[in-house]
Amino acid sequence: MDLGTTHCVLSYADLSKDEDDIQQQVMAVPQLTSPGVIENKKQLPSFLYLAHDAEIAEGSTALPWREKAEYLVGDIARNLGSKTPIRLVASAKSWLCHAGVDCKQAILPSEAPEEVARISPFQATQSYLQHLKDAWENQHPDAPLAAQDLIITVPASFDPAARELTIEAARSVGLNQAQLLEEPQSALYSWIDNSDGDWRQHVEVGDVILVIDVGGGTTDLSLIAVTDQHGNLELTRIAVGDHILLGGDNMDLALAYTIKAKIEKAQGQRLEGWQVEALTHACRDAKEKIFNQVELDNVPLVVPGRGSSLMGGALRSELTREEVDRVLVEGFLPEVAVSERPVVRPRSGLRTQGLPYAQDAGITRHLASFLARQLSAVDELEAVNLPENASFLHPTAVLFNGGVLKAEVLSQRLMKVLNGWLEAEQAPVARLLEGADLDLAVAQGAAYYGIVRQGKGVRIKGGTAASYYVGVESAMPAVPGLAPEVEALCIAPFGMEEGSTEVLSDNEFGLVIGEPVRFRFFASHSRREDKVGMRLDYWTDEELQELDEIEITLPEDGRQQGQVVPVHLSATVTEVGTLELHAVSQRDEHRWKIEFEVRTGAS
Repeated sequence: MDLGTTHCVLSYADLSKDEDDIQQQVMAVPQLTSPGVIENKKQLPSFLYLAHDAEIAEGSTALPWREKAEYLVGDIARNLGSKTPIRLVASAKSWLCHAGVDCKQAILPSEAPEEVARISPFQATQSYLQHLKDAWENQHPDAPLAAQDLIITVPASFDPAARELTIEAARSVGLNQAQLLEEPQSALYSWIDNSDGDWRQHVEVGDVILVIDVGGGTTDLSLIAVTDQHGNLELTRIAVGDHILLGGDNMDLALAYTIKAKIEKAQGQRLEGWQVEALTHACRDAKEKIFNQVELDNVPLVVPGRGSSLMGGALRSELTREEVDRVLVEGFLPEVAVSERPVVRPRSGLRTQGLPYAQDAGITRHLASFLARQLSAVDELEAVNLPENASFLHPTAVLFNGGVLKAEVLSQRLMKVLNGWLEAEQAPVARLLEGADLDLAVAQGAAYYGIVRQGKGVRIKGGTAASYYVGVESAMPAVPGLAPEVEALCIAPFGMEEGSTEVLSDNEFGLVIGEPVRFRFFASHSRREDKVGMRLDYWTDEELQELDEIEITLPEDGRQQGQVVPVHLSATVTEVGTLELHAVSQRDEHRWKIEFEVRTGAS
């Protein structure tokens, strides 16, 4: 199950068949496309529409499994929302990893006026999961989804709290057996599956595959090395990039502002915020038409106005292929030197609530920064040799994923920039691994991973995508007016495998019964060498990123309120793919789970 920012896809494989006969296929999802009209489509748009009571005729929202839909999701939501964006919930997935909000509070649509009811990002995610579950069980009544081996994909850069929220949403609709898989790994699994067993002819020992996943909401970067294990090729995920909120949504907005300027100049009329939102959705559809139809040079656009009739005050314009190429290629994929870095500007002290989008839209600058930070990621791999003068890690192969990169003008620019960097350091150019369906690959790869879990294919080794740390006060003498310095204590190293546990028995903490205790929590995608128990007294913002705090309150459980209990910490990577932290009593080994602040109570 691919729970994408802009689309959801469900793919499956029948494991009861003989190994040679197992094939995965994408399930067409029944969904409303307009009131009273149901179509089967391979993608369920990740949109939810909060219709006005008088907007939809009674009985026109029935689905094959329900007489009246609780919320309108999928194609109908996207279509209605393009005309009335103040009632449209979009990008719920991006809100799940927003540390500044409570994901279980009704905050979406974020720009809706008071008279429009709102829902939470968590509820929206539940709605997409429920629709997919109902659609599956309608088509497979003898095979309930809760009884299947279910894989849900998430960005590799999702932090532990966002992963926990995803699993919680799945369990809330009865999918208790769901497991997580990182989307870039899933894309590579799909490529392997599509190769019909020939993937070993396209890669070799010493290759480093760069997976560039540009979806609707995020840019996700991963590196996977090809190594030799007892004469067999083995794949190991060696690096993951930061969570970058930069993707198709940003591109649609950039196109909308380009057309907005054109309309205002031509017609002398300033567009209001709600009109810009409608224009953004119109630009998204127009952009997809231009990308998918090579003979198309322009697409007409209509911006709703305030006239009494439907089209009474409408404003007309068009989006041209030249505008798409100029705005998206030059704005999002500029030709830059590998030494350039994303621009970071001071944020205003007062900002409206919204997603923390990347401040620099240049994906190529984010890529340069990622490859430079991962220069040491291959130090322990004997088969990978970088020249001494290398200023960044040199990928030898590239795999694209995400609907944005279906556009050849964008994928070609990315390859041109990357290979320009490689040639400048006298390195061989990277080759493109082709053959995947960029819209469906993540779901298809997840289904293939389900086959792999049965011992019927090659498995990508990975483990945790980052090293994790808790903040502890250093044991320094008290100094008036100076807060104690905080050290970062490593509790889970990079690459910690599923099913494994690390125990920090030498680091004791005193927790008070009945009182909440909070720990600062950090992650690093670049400090690969840190071991459990290592303390850092200094780090840069690039090395460690602070996440939401973690919290524990020890229940009384026969102990007295206020009693101090000495504990040590342990970290476990569950088989589901989430990180669990526990406080363990030094006296009797009693365990208490430490909770991630899963976007509740945020301010």
